Amino acid sequence: MWITWFWIVVSSARLAYGFFAYFGWRKTGVIVASMAVGTLLYGVIWGRCNLRTEQVEVCSSRLPASFDGMRIALFSDLHLGALVDTDHEVGQVVERINALQPDVVFFGGDLVNIRHSELDERATRLLEGIHAPVYAVIGNHDVGTYIGDSVALPFEVSYRRLVEQQRAMGWCVLQDTTLYLRRGADSISLSGFAYNPDFKEERHDRDLPMSGADEGYRNVPTDLYNITLIHVPQHWEEILRRGYGDLTLAGHTHSMQFKLRTGKGRGISPARLIYPRWSGRYDHNGRTLYINDGIGYVAYPMRIGARPEVTLITLKRCE
Repeated sequence: MWITWFWIVVSSARLAYGFFAYFGWRKTGVIVASMAVGTLLYGVIWGRCNLRTEQVEVCSSRLPASFDGMRIALFSDLHLGALVDTDHEVGQVVERINALQPDVVFFGGDLVNIRHSELDERATRLLEGIHAPVYAVIGNHDVGTYIGDSVALPFEVSYRRLVEQQRAMGWCVLQDTTLYLRRGADSISLSGFAYNPDFKEERHDRDLPMSGADEGYRNVPTDLYNITLIHVPQHWEEILRRGYGDLTLAGHTHSMQFKLRTGKGRGISPARLIYPRWSGRYDHNGRTLYINDGIGYVAYPMRIGARPEVTLITLKRCE
């Protein structure tokens, strides 16, 4: 990871300088190259840890009265094995979540980066500090298909152990299943879907097949308000087609850890070239998708513009 980051820094500086030097503007090339290096250093020193809280209100006439005002904290994509400073980066997330005083916490997958052992005793101790009940799904990095030596540690074993470790922390891991949250005499359905390891190569496809939907939504009434927790946002259209997902929560994209904020809308990110929906809130016919930008990072340990995020979602009943 650090080698990749160093290569990006050197290549960006050389490319910027070389472009302007070609036209004889060497001083300009030095200035632009220095700005490029400074931006990348900002991303690794400051942007990587500059946690932000997004507050979102989701209104629906389908929401039962007892759930009016329910507070949901959403976080995703910790990538524990890639974190530079686990104590600080995970610690501040847990502190922020607890400070928001949510009724429930949802985790959108990719808890680890490669193998289950990255959820070590230190990370476990920190995550057990979340006060509210936690519901989680499995992401593409959690299933173990990135393990280099799959003879010493088969990916199926790593996958199973990671689920066991999360449950030992008190987390409820949803694997293609639905359960029901109850308040007073009212209830809503909560569906969660694990990433299918068979789709390792298709994880960034715009039209990613959704497996497990038949099982996960079996006998779930469509007239009941439904929250669906998934890792990859590409499944949203299939969820809507089946009549579920009054609120769908996802992660996965990280906004590719690079976002230029324009002061209006989602901003600009290379993620726009890959994903039809890549960050923040999307609405369609009274149903909402929210994509959390995640906490951690892969490939290079920095975030530029796409700051790590904890989302506070407040459910409101409206006529």
